[in-house]
Amino acid sequence: MTDYGHDLLFGTFATPTVQPVRHAVDLAVVADRAGLDLVTFQDHPYQPRFHDTWTLLSYVAARTERVHLSANVLNLPLRQPAMIARSAASLDLLSGGRFELGIGAGAYWDAIEAMGGPRRSAGQAITALDEAIRIIREVWAADRPGGVRVDGEHYRVNGAKRGPAPAHDVNVWVGAYKPRMLRLTGRMADGWLPSLPYFQNGPAELVGMNEQIDEAAAAAGREPAQIRRLLNIGGEFSPTGRSLLNGPPEQWAEDLAGLTLEYGVSAFILMADDPATIEVFAAEVAPATRELVAEERARTAR
Repeated sequence: MTDYGHDLLFGTFATPTVQPVRHAVDLAVVADRAGLDLVTFQDHPYQPRFHDTWTLLSYVAARTERVHLSANVLNLPLRQPAMIARSAASLDLLSGGRFELGIGAGAYWDAIEAMGGPRRSAGQAITALDEAIRIIREVWAADRPGGVRVDGEHYRVNGAKRGPAPAHDVNVWVGAYKPRMLRLTGRMADGWLPSLPYFQNGPAELVGMNEQIDEAAAAAGREPAQIRRLLNIGGEFSPTGRSLLNGPPEQWAEDLAGLTLEYGVSAFILMADDPATIEVFAAEVAPATRELVAEERARTAR
């Protein structure tokens, strides 16, 4: 069993569709009012059917009160890291400390190149992400002396002014699946953010990936438990249990508690565009999951 002991978070992953124009915003308001912890949106700037994610997050921040916000995950190749840092800090300040930075190395290189972005190999994309995270954190470190200087292969910042500092310690969550990206996550990130549907063999694949993150974290002098394990999930509410995350809310709670206690997942982000589904997830699944996990943690602590 691998339980890293984090408090549980529950959120949504809504499609940032342009039409209906405020559909994604309305879903975020539903999640906020239902008491969920997090609202996220994918970031595909080359997709004209989707809103620009930064603009959408800013609008959602103004329409919500308590829920935290993040891209899931931000497309680095089409966004300069120093500007990401300033945009993130500004949105965090304006929202009262409710922004988190989900970020990825990039994909769909034909579409990125068509938008004027760089085409990178897998290795180049990972190196670029490493450099970008360093730049972002240096810009946020407003109390350090001197300007930001990072002389990388893909990003060079030569004396940029620091700041503004975010309202809180913004978490950097990395979307990762392959070994080098998992090692980067263990070395540099605050959280790991994959999607369960991408695992051909189901949750069992989390074991080996967690081990790679843990080993990289330890090699970097970090505690593996520092790194939160998040997970995008999908499923269906049905009267009777059929399979993982396909059954009544009480079965969902048991499934998610198992993912926490066996695989270390502590943040569940529901891929859903239906208000009723989001409300059931918030009202029934989230509290029941928290109760099951708390009971098991208390039992094992005795």
